[in-house]
Parts: sequence; C-alpha cells; structure tokens
Amino acid sequence: MRSSPHRHAGCHDSSGTRSRETGILAAAILGSSMAFIDATVVNVMLPELQASLAASVAQIQWVVEAYTLFLAALLLLGGALGDRYGRRRILTLGITLFTLASLACALAPDADSLITLRALQGVGAALLIPGSLAIISVCFPHERRGRAIGLWSGFSAVASGMGLVLGGLLIDLISWRAVFALNLPVAAVTLGLLYRFVPESARPAPHPPLDITGALLSVIALGGLILGLIAASGSGFLDPGVLLPGAIGLLAMAFFIRHERRCPSPMLAPHLFGSRTFRTVSLLTFLFYAALGTFFFLLPMTLVQIHGFSATAAGAATLPIIILMSLLSGRAGRLIDRYGARRPLTIGPLIVAAGLGGLLLAGTEASYWHTFLPSIALMGAGMVTTVAPLTATVMASVADSDAGTASGINNAIARTAGLMGIALFGPVLYLVFRHALLERLAPLALPDSIRNALVTRLDRLAALPLPEHLSAEQALRLRQLIEHSFVLGFDSVIIACMALMMAASATAAIGLRPTTPDER
Repeated sequence: MRSSPHRHAGCHDSSGTRSRETGILAAAILGSSMAFIDATVVNVMLPELQASLAASVAQIQWVVEAYTLFLAALLLLGGALGDRYGRRRILTLGITLFTLASLACALAPDADSLITLRALQGVGAALLIPGSLAIISVCFPHERRGRAIGLWSGFSAVASGMGLVLGGLLIDLISWRAVFALNLPVAAVTLGLLYRFVPESARPAPHPPLDITGALLSVIALGGLILGLIAASGSGFLDPGVLLPGAIGLLAMAFFIRHERRCPSPMLAPHLFGSRTFRTVSLLTFLFYAALGTFFFLLPMTLVQIHGFSATAAGAATLPIIILMSLLSGRAGRLIDRYGARRPLTIGPLIVAAGLGGLLLAGTEASYWHTFLPSIALMGAGMVTTVAPLTATVMASVADSDAGTASGINNAIARTAGLMGIALFGPVLYLVFRHALLERLAPLALPDSIRNALVTRLDRLAALPLPEHLSAEQALRLRQLIEHSFVLGFDSVIIACMALMMAASATAAIGLRPTTPDER
C-alpha cells in the first residue's frame, strides 16, 4: 500500500499520540474479534441448536455456511469499499449490520430464519474484517505498524479462543441465543472507540471502479456449488436437485473467471496467479483450510453428542491450538528465514495429518486427556509450523504494491476452502452414518413403525431421537448403534481430511523450489 499525504492525514499529526494509537488498536481488535468469534463459536453451539430447533444436518451446515459464503465472496469487495468511501465509515457500517443481524439471530424462531440472518452477519463481517486491519495500516507509522499488526493478530487469536470458552459457558448457563446477544455490548464499545480515536480516511479520487459483477458472480458460483453439495446428503449426488444448482454454480464460476480476466479492475487480480509460488501456496491454502474447516465443524458435535462434553468443555477442547498459535507463531515465522518456505510447508501439514490420525483412536469412549488432547496439541504444532510461513510466502511471492491484494485473496481462498470442505464432507458423514445404521438395524427385528420413525429422522445424525415405547434394553442398544454409526462417519471424514493435508504437503514439496542459504 503506497503512502500519500491524504492517507495519513489525521493519523500521524500531533494528536496521534500513543493513547490514540492504543484506542485505534483496541477498536480494530474488538471489531475483528466479533467476526472471528462468531465464525468459530457457532460450531460449539451446533449440538444445542440442533436439539432446540430440531434442525437437520443440512440446516446446521447452512448455519455455518451462510455466514462463510457471504464473508468469503464479499471480503475483497469490502476492502475496496473502504478504500473508496472511507475505512471508518465502512467499518462502522459493517459493525452496525453485523450487530443488528446478531440481535436478530438471538431472536430467530427457527433454523431457516437463523440461516438467513447468518448470511446477513456474513455481509457485515465482509465489511468489518478488512476495515479493522486497514485502519492499523493507515494510522500507524511504518516503524510501529509491524508490532501493531502482530498485536492485532495475537489478541484476535486469544479472543477467538476465549470466545469459544465463553460461548460454551453461555450455552450451558443460559442459551445459545446469549452468544449472539453478547455482540451488542462489544459493538457499542467498538463504535465508541472508532468515533473517539479513529479518523476518517479514503483514497483520493479517481477511484478504480468496483467489481460488482465479480462479487455477484462469486456469490452465485459458491452458493450454487454449496447448495448442490449440501442437498446431496438427503438425496444423493445424482439427484436433479443436486445437479442443477451445482451446474449453475460451475457455470457462474466459468463466467467469473472470464470476467476477472477481462475486467479493468478485478477483485481477484488474475495477474498474481502468473507467479508459480503464488499459485502453489494458493492451492496449498485451499487444501489445508478445507481440512481444518471440516475438522472444526465436526469436533464439537462429536465431543458433545458422543462423548458427553458440555458446551463449555467442547469450546475449551481446542484451546491447545490457540495457545500454541499465540505463543509460537512469531518464532515459526522465522523458520522461513532459516530453512526457506518449502521445508516447513511440507512438514507442517504432515504433522497436522498425524494429529488427525490420532482422533481415529477415539471411538465412543475415549478420554480427552489420553486421546483428544495429544491429537489436538499435535495438530496445533503442525499449524504453528505451517500458518506463519504460509502467510510470509504469500507476501514474498508478489510485488510490494500487490501485497494487500494478495493477502486478501489468500484470506478469501482460506474461507472458501472451509466452506467447500464442510459442504462436501457433510454429505459423506451423513451417507456413511445412514448406511452403517440401517445395516445394523436389520438384526434387531424392530416393528415397522419404530423403524420408519428412525429412518425419517436420520438427518439428525447422533442427535437422532429414540422412538417411544422401546424397552430399556432396546433403547440402550439402539443408542449404542447410533453412536457407533456416527463414529464411522466421523472417521471417514477424518481420513479424508488427512488425505487433504498430505496433498497440501505434496503441493509444497513439488511446487516450491528449494532455496539456498544465500537466497534466504
């Protein structure tokens, strides 16, 4: 990002004291933390939400996917709007929309309403996230900007981790609705800090035209693909209700690529993909975050519905990853200086794959301390080894003038990957679960009425309610079969995630060239 007198006006003048910078940093951290927390804490509330709203597996997928879909598709456009109309103005708009949608989520009467409101939250987050980082870049002088961005990253990670625990606690003590309502006081404080400490800034005219067509095509493309994949859990991959939205999504994707190549100011900047390194790390990012997004979606369901964890305990289960990332990411960034990018980006995903493999030992009766904790900690070590070098490689693969655009594209790719991973592997989980349970029901010789009641509710997965009029022995046996069938589906998806991690490792090993000490 180039400096200009206009860009720094009001940020680096005599009033730009350390207290002002502290206020700016606090506003950026609080604003982005709301969006980051709501992207992750919803995974912890899914079991409770599924029970209270009688939601199907497709509906709980959409509660996650609706948010991520609009966030991923509109993230780059949100950054461009801030450049054009003023970063504080767009950040304020994003926080306001996000907060109003959060309030409406807290009051949602059913799963379908919640899905629609989560989409509105995603639009607000797409305006909020790029703006929160942009005000740091604009308002901090070069010599203090790196530290400020590091603090923003570190505190955002800690806030996300603590948000999972706090969210779980609110679910256990009050309701999942309280998690959404919590955004209201945080937003009020953030808006107060914005207007107290953050000056307005906008790029001087003339502005490059906004790529509205590209944004709309990306929403249609991702929406069609996700709709088709999620629908496959109920009707199979060859059903017209799956093939039609999938075909529309692919067609929109083709038009999107064609448009981006011809657009004078594309939001995706196709010229960046001319770099082999940027292409390689973009593919690696997609594979890596598709696996991680799927894991973080499924883990709370497994912990709560199979292993009897409370929502608080399920939220705290992944804290080892947050702690390791917070403490060691700075040191991990120096791995690229010592070894180059290829080695850590090859080894890191393999460590994560090993951690995922440990989860295959969990079954239905595993202890957190003996099975889940070692596996999650190992995954955290792999993420530390991968994430900071991956970010540094993205930045180093493009010219300085394209660094902001490259970072935004990589962020959008990561979020799209999680979106696609959940959409693809959700049906896999359901189909394996369904096949395993129906196969195990046959020897029980249940009455047709009980069997039919089970079959019509299979999309509830491990939350499947037992029919009435079962004996205690039948109820216990049936619950065991449901849990074992779910674990088979979970293990199938975990194996697929391991394969994605190994593919990410192979991508780095093949696509990145080794560097000599002189080149580092």
